[in-house]
Amino acid sequence: MAYLIEPPYAHGTPEKTGILLVNLGTPDAPTAQAVRPYLKEFLSDSRVVEIPKAIWWLILNGIILNIRPKKSAEKYASVWLKEGSPLRVYTARQATLLQGYLSQRTKAPFVVEYAMSYGNPSIISVMQKLKAQNCTRILVVPLYPQYAASATASVFDRVFAAVQKMRVTPAIRTIKHFHDDAGYIKSLAANINEYWMKNGRPEKLVMSFHGVPQYTLDKGDMYHCECHKTGRLLAEALGLKREQYTVSFQSRFGKAEWIKPYTTATLLELGKQKTKRVDVVCPGFVADCLETLEEIAMEGKEDFQHAGGGEYHYIPCLNERDDWLHALTDLVLDNLQGWLKEPNAAELEQSRLRALAMGAKQ
Repeated sequence: MAYLIEPPYAHGTPEKTGILLVNLGTPDAPTAQAVRPYLKEFLSDSRVVEIPKAIWWLILNGIILNIRPKKSAEKYASVWLKEGSPLRVYTARQATLLQGYLSQRTKAPFVVEYAMSYGNPSIISVMQKLKAQNCTRILVVPLYPQYAASATASVFDRVFAAVQKMRVTPAIRTIKHFHDDAGYIKSLAANINEYWMKNGRPEKLVMSFHGVPQYTLDKGDMYHCECHKTGRLLAEALGLKREQYTVSFQSRFGKAEWIKPYTTATLLELGKQKTKRVDVVCPGFVADCLETLEEIAMEGKEDFQHAGGGEYHYIPCLNERDDWLHALTDLVLDNLQGWLKEPNAAELEQSRLRALAMGAKQ
């Protein structure tokens, strides 16, 4: 294997800790030309689609990539922000704010960056960027509260694939999940309560999580259980009775059975029941994206009201909320114990002089 060239190193430079936030990904533009390579990368991941490769290659390249990019591009265009893809915009802002929040809590040198599992910026490019800033330790934070092999484990696959290409590897720590983290649940509840204070309360709160195929649950994936635990803890924090909320799963793809109940079916049934008002929140997403802004906020509303329902409200994700960023800061610090150390200027200078005495160039 040809290893990546190591970045220049100056003796006596303080080591830094890198914090890498990772989200799913996004095309670079809301066009079919940009969506196609993004979808190809995403749907070629065996963590995402567990179908025999030869069969799936024919389906993906012969059908899906010839039909889906144009339709997906139209959906992306309906939610695209002036600054770019909502997911990338909000994730970038979260990284910037986390850098500021952490700097108030520690004097140790660190760097916060963000990457995407699919699309740009890629995990390997950002890990190289962190190494160039002398980050010898990297904490990987997948921004998925609930663990799923198709999402969280896919991040870890790419991180360690990047490490395999490095001659000098950084120390790696990972955060597996935070579905029941007290700060995360508290910020979710505060977000919903603030919305209700301004807009009133619904008859039913629908907590919609991203769906996964049923076979992943059958094979041992813990995602389904963690979503329900988040839902239960959030309902308790909101003081809701069991009949006042429901947990459902969105974004079904293909003909296979996925975990139920489906969000679309749930909204149609609530509409048929002439429910006067439904609010929908997506606790599995910490940043708004195509799946929340288009699928839930737009398509969900159309499904519910077309079936006979009344008011429909989508409650935005946590995005740049102050309480959420404080919770994320606490989560990161809990997982950095023993790594954050303030540099000793005298020791660094002695190290530099010893290296020079032994013939180092700098």
